Amino acid sequence: MEEELFTSGRNIPNIDPSLQIWHWPISVYLFLGGLAAGLLFFAALSTVLKREDETPATVKYAIIVAPIALVLGLMALFYDLTHKIFFWQLYTTVRIESPMSWGAWVLLFITPLSMLWVFSYWKDIFPKMDLRLSFLEKFRLFLVKNRMKMAYILIPLSIILGIYTGILLSAFNARPLWNNAILGPLFLVSGLSTAAATIILFSKSHSERSLFSKIDVGLIIIELALIVHMIMGYWAGSEVQLEAMELLVNGEFTVMFFVFVIILGLLLPGLLEIMELRGYKVPVVVPAILILIGGLVFRFVMVEAGQLTRYLY
Repeated sequence: MEEELFTSGRNIPNIDPSLQIWHWPISVYLFLGGLAAGLLFFAALSTVLKREDETPATVKYAIIVAPIALVLGLMALFYDLTHKIFFWQLYTTVRIESPMSWGAWVLLFITPLSMLWVFSYWKDIFPKMDLRLSFLEKFRLFLVKNRMKMAYILIPLSIILGIYTGILLSAFNARPLWNNAILGPLFLVSGLSTAAATIILFSKSHSERSLFSKIDVGLIIIELALIVHMIMGYWAGSEVQLEAMELLVNGEFTVMFFVFVIILGLLLPGLLEIMELRGYKVPVVVPAILILIGGLVFRFVMVEAGQLTRYLY
């Protein structure tokens, strides 16, 4: 009796290069980074436009989430590193052509800057907690005086951070699902949308909630248009891109993508926000939470699905 052994050169563990290189911490990091970028952008923009009194949650309260999200995101990124003790080597050089280098340096500046922004509003956020040390109070007053300068710095940094979360994926040309230039703008808009939803959750002002509901509806429309553009790009692409697209429209990620991202994460909350703007009583917490969940699931889908296919050279 003769036995024949058939082997495949595709995805053999410990022999073929691993297709599963990123895990859940990367998805969490991309979500938290986009959320923080959106919150910092809106806070800085409101300050530049001198609308701080009209948008207190934007510049004082919801912004507290930004440094927390950045720290947690960096912890998730550090957890996923294989050689953790060598992370500092990323800062020994600057590579203009590397999205990861751009992201590392932007995070190095924007994380402490977000903390300084929150500290400048210490008395507004914690009115009953006085800064007993005089030098801390002097430092806070210095930050208050230079808050406009911080805002001008934060606007470009937050935009770069928001786009970087998508470009980080699209830079991997060997992954057909990620090889799409639309990912950068798409992740930026998605991050702004989740930030708007967070501001709505924190805001106690009806006018501020209405403003960001209108902004969020516009962002949802743009995000849907970008997703359609992304899918059409796959449709007009090569055979491997068509196979990658099948994972989203007719594969194992279809339910997560269309149900949790498109319907529950975009269409339904957009409809609820429109109804609320037209005077219907809609609990603001519902669409806001749906948008946040949809944004998180979207990152998981793109990261996980993107690693299942690759170009063969």
